[in-house]
Parts: sequence; structure tokens; C-alpha cells
Amino acid sequence: MAKVIATLGDDVSTDVIYPGRYMATVLPSETPQHAFADDAELSRRLMAKQIEPGSVIVAGANFGCGSSREQACSCLKGHELTIVATGFARIFLQNAVNLGLNVVTAPDVDASEGDVLEITAAAVVNKTTGQSFDVVPLPKARQAIIDAGGLIAYTRKRLLETAGKA
Repeated sequence: MAKVIATLGDDVSTDVIYPGRYMATVLPSETPQHAFADDAELSRRLMAKQIEPGSVIVAGANFGCGSSREQACSCLKGHELTIVATGFARIFLQNAVNLGLNVVTAPDVDASEGDVLEITAAAVVNKTTGQSFDVVPLPKARQAIIDAGGLIAYTRKRLLETAGKA
């Protein structure tokens, strides 16, 4: 179960998620401090550690549009957030997979801030309203990378498995 900490509309740009003025900051340990920097309330709550790991941001279509900046995913991963959206921008989605950010596509999702969601491979269930929304699963290979914690962790795991079979 996870609590919805924010609901956002369509076309949330990487500039909103991680403003360009912070582009010099690239370390995954430092990018979270700039997540949603121009949204004073959400930024304050994130920085004050008032948001539990695994909490959810619900968004509309084309989440992560705009630039290809990896920091937009990195800053969200640093807060251990899950993003449930009706759709994701292509490059953002690939960056999310590569970094192991938990993303879920649910085309009809409907939730409000404060709602509690149960997320499974097949559905997002809004426990607050009782509604259930189908999930569009990622291809198994992409989900395996996210589950491993990102492409580096996935590759390391596969290499160790291969080395153990030699």
C-alpha cells in the first residue's frame, strides 16, 4: 500500500521535475534535493523527509516530456517514489528503466492526494475509492531491470550469474 503525495496533470516536463538551473548536479546522492524545486510545498515536504519511501505521484499523459535529462529520474528515485501515470514520455521512460525508478502505466488511473493505492503487476487499486485500474505492463526485460535496481545493478547481477555457471 502506498499513499498518493501529489497528483499532476498531463505533459509534466523534466523542467518541472528537475529544473535546468541544477543541471550541474549529476550525482544521484545530490539530485533529490532539487526534485520539484519550483513547487515550494512539494519540495519542502520532500526535503523535510515528510514523505514515506514508496509513496506515489499520480500524473496524466506524457509524464517526463521535454529534455532527456537523466536527473529527472534520478531525483525521484532518490526519494524512492513510484510514478503512476496514464503515459510516459519515451526518453523519460527509458531513463526510468535504466535507473530503476518504479514507473507504472495505468491509462485510466484516478486518484487524489492522500488516497491509498495498492499496486500490482495487473492493476492499481485505489483503496480509498474502491476503484481498480488496469496496468499496461512493461516488457519483461525492462521490468527485470527496474526490479534489479537499474541497468548497472541488472548487468552486475547477470554477470555474476554467468560467472557462476562457468
